[in-house]
Amino acid sequence: MAYTVRGCSLAFICITMWLLIKAKIDVCKRGGVTVKPSHVISLGSAVNISCSLKPKQGCSGYSSSNKLILYKFYRKIHFQQGLTLSSQVTDLPLGTTVFVCKLACSSSDEIRICGAEISVGVVPEQPQNVSCIQKGEHGTVACTWDRGRDTHLYTAYTLQLNGPKNLTWQKQCTDHYCDHLDLGINLKPESPESSYTAMVTAINRLGSSSSFPSIFTFLDIVKPLPPWDIRIKFLNASVRRCTLHWRDEGMVLLNRLKYRSIDGGSWNMVNVTNAKGKHDLLDLKPYTEYEFQIASKLHLHKGIWSDWSESLRTQTPEEEPTGMLDVWYMKQHINYNKQQISLFWKNLSVSEARGKILHYQVALQEVAGGKVPLQNITEHTSWTWVIPRTGSWTATVSAANSKGSSLPARINITDLCGAGLLAPHHVSAHSEGVDNMVVTWKPPGKAVQEYVVEWRELHPEGSTQPPLNWLRSASSSVSALISENIKPYVCYEIHVYALSGDQAGCSSIWGSSKHKAPLNGPHIHAITEEKGGILISWNRIPAQEQMGCILHYRIYWKERDSDSQPQLCEIPYRISQNSHSINSLQPRVTYILWMTALTAAGESPRGNEREFYLQGKANWSAFVAPSICIAVITVSIFSVRYFRQKVFVLLSALRPQWYSRKIPDPANSTWAKKYPTMEEKTQFPVERLLTAGHTPEEPETLVINEVIHQVAPAFRHPHRLKWPERQQGVQGHCTSVEDIAPPRALTAETRQLGDLYKMLGGRVPDSKPGSQVSPLTVLPVDFLPTHEGYLPSNIDYLPSHEAAVPDPLEELEPQHISLSVFPSSSLHPLSFSCSEKLTLDQLKMGCGSLML
Repeated sequence: MAYTVRGCSLAFICITMWLLIKAKIDVCKRGGVTVKPSHVISLGSAVNISCSLKPKQGCSGYSSSNKLILYKFYRKIHFQQGLTLSSQVTDLPLGTTVFVCKLACSSSDEIRICGAEISVGVVPEQPQNVSCIQKGEHGTVACTWDRGRDTHLYTAYTLQLNGPKNLTWQKQCTDHYCDHLDLGINLKPESPESSYTAMVTAINRLGSSSSFPSIFTFLDIVKPLPPWDIRIKFLNASVRRCTLHWRDEGMVLLNRLKYRSIDGGSWNMVNVTNAKGKHDLLDLKPYTEYEFQIASKLHLHKGIWSDWSESLRTQTPEEEPTGMLDVWYMKQHINYNKQQISLFWKNLSVSEARGKILHYQVALQEVAGGKVPLQNITEHTSWTWVIPRTGSWTATVSAANSKGSSLPARINITDLCGAGLLAPHHVSAHSEGVDNMVVTWKPPGKAVQEYVVEWRELHPEGSTQPPLNWLRSASSSVSALISENIKPYVCYEIHVYALSGDQAGCSSIWGSSKHKAPLNGPHIHAITEEKGGILISWNRIPAQEQMGCILHYRIYWKERDSDSQPQLCEIPYRISQNSHSINSLQPRVTYILWMTALTAAGESPRGNEREFYLQGKANWSAFVAPSICIAVITVSIFSVRYFRQKVFVLLSALRPQWYSRKIPDPANSTWAKKYPTMEEKTQFPVERLLTAGHTPEEPETLVINEVIHQVAPAFRHPHRLKWPERQQGVQGHCTSVEDIAPPRALTAETRQLGDLYKMLGGRVPDSKPGSQVSPLTVLPVDFLPTHEGYLPSNIDYLPSHEAAVPDPLEELEPQHISLSVFPSSSLHPLSFSCSEKLTLDQLKMGCGSLML
């Protein structure tokens, strides 16, 4: 089986060689191309190229039809009629150029005859900087050199090493670009001072060149291997004493150590002689991660440094913290006797913490109280207490790690804005790049120990409280650069505090590192009417859409369907952040309102539009003045009696019939029926009274008189009379002097009518003749409407007819009764008081003397 495979392989090789030879023969079967002086020439040399046809390989017919063409790559450079062609070519570039000769017949395509390659190059330059090295005591010798410029030709390099005792080692490089060779031999350290000579020779078809000899010893060329197995030990877990250990080759005399902290510090270099694989380090910092590397060399002054070892990274042990915390605070009043104190502090730097901070010890104590301080331990960088507002307080904060605690930082709790004379003046903030702001101020009039610049986001996103940031500045400073937690397009509230002993003053400003116009306007969510105007309430623009510090709000309004320019009201942001009142709108008008917000960079787009109709209140001034005028005119008209009578007549004519009531007849009363003898004895000319004609315009006056010896005194109550209510006893009725009518002559009819009322009365059992005034007993009878000019008819007692009664004309003055033309229910009754009972025979009534 093995012989079969071997035979097939040989057959394949033979076939391949025959095909290649035949292909070459076939390429130039019609003719040949010759190049003189050579196919390889130096740069700038000329070359002659000749092309000839073999017999009977030209075009059919005459030889003059043969046309030979010479191509340089694919570009035609020369042609000639006949069987041969010759051309001289110059200015060939470096490298290889291909020439092809073709035959062109009159009616056929061009036929390839043959071709040639011409290589252009240069003589090799002398190799430079020959150096040799042996890696480790047991490595092999390898040499490198600079071969100079490219020859563009195949160039062979030969390395030759000559040693003591006529030892020679030689090796040739077969690579096209060769600049190093490994001889594969190991130099022994038995004779470290023995000399060796290395030389490199370069050869191509245009010439050769050799380097200068390089002479060296074993110690010169041996490069030790990098140290390994590096480790570090800390004595008693203390950074003050640590030892670095490693392993090296046996002949190493010199070591170089370098180390640095991982946080980007520069390298520290240490040279150690005869270290024997260890070295003590005394300047390392506690709780710091370091990187260590080591290199080695066989001789103090000769030789090559080894490569750096692999890095060793380790962290040093902790130590007690140093330095003091930077502590700040905020005060907030809760009520009249409580206040909230919030303490904040910054983390110690790595160099100050010197370990992992496990917790913070916080204490708050009243200065003069003598009480036990309030103490707590926290892992956070803030703490809050509620303490009394009385007394002076001081706070201390210290940081603790596994090895101890730092010195406590002490701060006095005072009113940070209590001293107005310490307030800095003209505080301003402007951008200093995307993530920085510069705060400037002018010092106050009093001496200052230091300044504290505090800043925090004005409207943080979410419900969490924004972090408080601060920095301290010297008393001579008038500016500060703030960069911690500064973001573009965010508004910050900045305070500058001036501290002096237990007093402090403050000033504040808003600022942003970068700003532009807000993305959206405020959203109006409610419009309410109040006090003749409207109250507009809106939602605050989200923090991510404010794009800086909002300086003003603008409220625009105009009437609906109006083409006029809208009116506006500009509101400073500090004054009102979510509501504002407008009092300049007209009532009973529909308005369209919207809002915008402004930063230092410009105005936002308009927010949502809201329609509102202002109802307004009645303008009482428009009604009061006409009403007063009408009232004055009405009073002036009704002060004239003639007009009053005319109005009364008109109202009487317009009164509905159902409202009129008939006058009851006294003869039908229960009392009159009880005494028929009296009624029969007296004759009354009632017919005359009833038949007497009268007109509505001049009603007949009815006068009723009672002749008594003495009239009861009349009590005065000016301008007002009080009539008794229905179904109540009559207490009395008196008129003022102004209301008494002048005396009039009594007719027979009226006298008889008066006698009628006199006869209706009877003596009370205890009455006596000759009394000045007879007591009256009130008897309930029907009601007589007052608006018809009659008195109430509920009189139940009259003086006795048995008593001697003098002439009424001699004793009695008729009294005029003034009645209203309106129903009694619509007017206040006239009120008065009288000591005697009132009877009909004491009054004189007449329809013609009605007064309003």
